[in-house]
Amino acid sequence: MNNSILAARLAARPGSAWHMFVPKLVTCWREGYGWAEARADLFAGLTVAVVALPLSLALAIASGVEPGRGLFTAVVAGTLVALFGGSRFQIAGPTGAFVVVVAGIVAQFGYEGLIAATLMAGVLLIATGLLRLGTYIKYIPFPVVTGFTSGIAVVIFASQIGDILGLSIAHVPADIPGKLLTYWNAIGTFNSSALAIAVVTLGLILLIQRFAPRFPAFLIAIAAASLLVWLFHIPVTTIGTRFGGIPSGLPEPHVPVLSLAGMRKLFPAAFTIFALGGIESLLSAVVADGMTGRRHRANCELVAQGIANIASAVMGGIPATGAIARTATNIRAGARSPVAGIAHSAAILSMMALFAPLGAYIPLAALAAVLAVVCWKMAEARVFALILQGQASDRAVLLVTFFLTVFVDLSVAIAAGVVLASIAFAHNMAQAAEARALLPVVAEDVDEFAEPNRNALPRANFPAGVEVFALSGPFFFAAAMEFEELLSRSGGYPKVLILRMADVPLIDATGAAALKRFVRTANANATTVILSELRAQPAAALRSMDVPVLRLPSFAEGLKAAEQILGGSPAQKAREPAAAA
Repeated sequence: MNNSILAARLAARPGSAWHMFVPKLVTCWREGYGWAEARADLFAGLTVAVVALPLSLALAIASGVEPGRGLFTAVVAGTLVALFGGSRFQIAGPTGAFVVVVAGIVAQFGYEGLIAATLMAGVLLIATGLLRLGTYIKYIPFPVVTGFTSGIAVVIFASQIGDILGLSIAHVPADIPGKLLTYWNAIGTFNSSALAIAVVTLGLILLIQRFAPRFPAFLIAIAAASLLVWLFHIPVTTIGTRFGGIPSGLPEPHVPVLSLAGMRKLFPAAFTIFALGGIESLLSAVVADGMTGRRHRANCELVAQGIANIASAVMGGIPATGAIARTATNIRAGARSPVAGIAHSAAILSMMALFAPLGAYIPLAALAAVLAVVCWKMAEARVFALILQGQASDRAVLLVTFFLTVFVDLSVAIAAGVVLASIAFAHNMAQAAEARALLPVVAEDVDEFAEPNRNALPRANFPAGVEVFALSGPFFFAAAMEFEELLSRSGGYPKVLILRMADVPLIDATGAAALKRFVRTANANATTVILSELRAQPAAALRSMDVPVLRLPSFAEGLKAAEQILGGSPAQKAREPAAAA
């Protein structure tokens, strides 16, 4: 691999580890922050706020708590993650991934139990960050993440059917078969007006997202549905009729009394909040990195998420984590720094103060329609289908995680998925060793003085603007994150990047997803990625995940293609004289 990457890796080793806990807000101020950046951040924050407001209400109600608690979470957690976090663009708040977990904890232990579990989870997140274990959380295999997010989407949508149909039900069971049976038994209370409101809201959201994507579809659709209910006195359940309205400000802080026996009882719930919060926050930060080319500080981000969850619980909120969709909206709106996250929280608080009385008219059927759209996006049907077309081990991990999430429990699903993925990893490693006896699983030291290295790259023959990396060994989920990290430290993006894959016998779904994410980032930076010398299994894995790269059978053809992309420029000395073998 490129010597510049190795040097960057050595420079990043312990010795100045405390730098990795400096919040990105401080970094942005050190780089220089003026009125241009402030204007961009304020606009982005306001844009995200109009998306986050209806989502926070809907997610809180779906979680089995009062709608205002979602707003408290968005304000408190959003501010603290922006202040102390390790990502420039992260927007924190309540998310769909937590709905199932929170609803289950509230049903079993009540809201006081949820506060206690969230406090414990916050402490675990801070400890994990301080112990610098955040890097390992990023190694959760891609099929596991896709399986549990798709499963959560199914569970959330099932919980919204009652509000979409306007059914009158005193208690809805937690399990999906129980929910469906309860809905069937209550079908006599069907409210056609609620269904009409849900359909109108859903239609408005889809139309706006299709033809006017810059407008806040959720907020406009919710406002339109509320206006219809108010003007025509439509008989549907609203926030006002069920909850009495939404608050106009933050509540007084409240810390529950924690006993040792109570903590032991709540520890499984706290661990689930901790694990899910850590996974989703770092996943969101990775997505932000892919969209911007920046790099987040994983352990700093975990510490911030821990602080945010503790404060959210004390201030009457629910568990919080990085919200992928809101973070992406923040980036697309032109955010420059974490100030946008603070502005988003301030805007939500301002809207609570100004428009709280109007919130009573929001129909629950409209919020259910919003969550239906969220569920469809969470399900990632296309990605789910791509993994199903891949290798058998990835299919097994995906389906086991998915069905356990839907029918058993999220924490069991994640644990089983990770264990199964690890077993598949060991099996694939054995296959890799058997597939090619000359390719060792663990590379040994060799004497390169005896004979020339066949992998040595004659950099003097490369066209200017071309960079080459030779990858070696099975490209599984653990190697995928390391590959992204090393490439990010190798310097600026070249015009053409050639990845030599002759010594990569196997790629799993996570490796393919990492390559796909990297290729998109490279393309956004005007870099063309070429893969040369692909073997059969890696080629099939990349095709199944629809990785958009140019694939050529030989390195020589890759260089010719690079010269054509550069306009046929003659071979010149590369930007760096170091060997890339």
